[in-house]
Amino acid sequence: MRANISSSMKAQIQNAIAGYREEIVEFTKALVAIPTENPPGNAYRECAAAIRAKLRDLRLPAELHEFAAPNASQDASLGYSVTSFYGHGERTLYFHGHYDVVPAQSHEQFKPFTRGKNLFGRGSADMKGGLAAMLFAVKGLKDLGAKLDGRIGLVFVPDEETGGARGSQALAQAGLLGANGIGMLTPEPTGGVIWNANRGAISMRVAVRGKSVHVGLACRGVNAFERMLDVAAAFRKLKEEIATRKTAFRLTPDDARGSILLLGGRCEGGTNFNYVPGECSFTVDRRFNPEEDFATEKKRLLDLLEKFRREGMDLDYEIFQEGRAAGVSENGPVARALAESVEEIDGKSPAFEMCPGLLEIRFYAERGVPAFAYGPGLLSVSHGPEEYVSLENVESCAAIYALTAIKILGESIAR
Repeated sequence: MRANISSSMKAQIQNAIAGYREEIVEFTKALVAIPTENPPGNAYRECAAAIRAKLRDLRLPAELHEFAAPNASQDASLGYSVTSFYGHGERTLYFHGHYDVVPAQSHEQFKPFTRGKNLFGRGSADMKGGLAAMLFAVKGLKDLGAKLDGRIGLVFVPDEETGGARGSQALAQAGLLGANGIGMLTPEPTGGVIWNANRGAISMRVAVRGKSVHVGLACRGVNAFERMLDVAAAFRKLKEEIATRKTAFRLTPDDARGSILLLGGRCEGGTNFNYVPGECSFTVDRRFNPEEDFATEKKRLLDLLEKFRREGMDLDYEIFQEGRAAGVSENGPVARALAESVEEIDGKSPAFEMCPGLLEIRFYAERGVPAFAYGPGLLSVSHGPEEYVSLENVESCAAIYALTAIKILGESIAR
C-alpha cells in the first residue's frame, strides 16, 4: 500500500529533521571518532555500544548480536550487530547500514571536524553520516506520532568492507536478517543516484610453487614465476571472453558495464634477483554482473586451476571473498516510493544505476526483499584522505527515508 502524502506532512517531516540538526552532527562526530577500521575489525564493541546508547536515549529498543567469523580462532575478535524496531506488525521496511570503515590514511581522520556545511573524517561518507540519517528518520516519525501499517527495522552491522562474515552474513545465517521484509534501504554514498543492483565477486589468491636454487644452478631449479605466467595467461584468455559481456543495468560511464576479471591486483614472490623463485602468487578478482550465474562463474575459475593441477603443476588457491550479484526492478512500489521521495525532498528525479562493486542489498535480494542503496555521501571522496559528508545531505537523506516509510507503511501522522 502506498500512502498519499500531503505537502503539510512533508513539511512536518522536514521541520522535525531540521530540529535535530545539532544532535545529528554530534552523533555523526561521535561515530566517526570511533576507529572501526576493517580490516582487522577494530573498536566494534565500542561502536555498537554507542549506537545502542543512542537508541535507548531515543527510547527505542536495542538488541545486540555477537558473531565470530566462520572458522575463526578462539581469540578472534567478534562482530557486533545492533537491531531495533519502530512500529507494530509483521510487515517490515528495513533501514540497514554498516559502521566499519576502511583503514585510515592518518589517525587524524578519527578526529572529526566541520568546515562550512561539511563534516570531515574517516567513514563520514561511507557511511556513518548515513547511519545518523537512518536513526533520525525514525526519531522524526516517532516524535510526529506516525501510525504505521507495519514497522521499520533498524540494522547496524560491521564487516561490510570485507564481505560481511561477522555482520550481515552472520545475521542471515542465523535467520535474523530480512524477516517479513517488504523493502530495504541502505545509505551508501550514492551521490544522488539510487543503486538498484550490484556486481558479485569471487576474489582469490593463487600460489604457484617451484624449486628455489642459486642462479648458477638454475638447471636444478623450477621457476615458479614462469609457471605463474602460464596460469596467468590462461586467466587472461578467459578475461577476453568475459569482457565482451555487458549488463543491461545502467552504469556510469557506459564502458564500465562490462564484466570484469582483474589479474595481479597483488603479486608476490621470489627472494632475490639471483635466485630462482620458489613460490609466486597473484590475486584474481572476478566481478560479475547480475545477469551472470554465481555457481557457473566460480566453477569456470576453479576448473582452470584444477586443469593445471592435473597436468602436474604445484599450486594452491585461497578464496577470500565471495558475494552474489543482485538486481531489483526500478518499477516496484519501494523503488517508486524512494524515487518520489528523493524528488519531493531534493527537487530532482534520481537515476537508477548499478553499483560497480558489492552491496549489502544482495543479502536482502536473496531473500526476495527489494533492496536499494541511497545515501548522503559521495563515492568519489569515500575511502580517501579528505573524506567528508554534506550535513545538508544527511538531513535530506533522513527526510527521504522517513517520507519513503510513510509512503510504504504509513496511515497518518498524528499532528
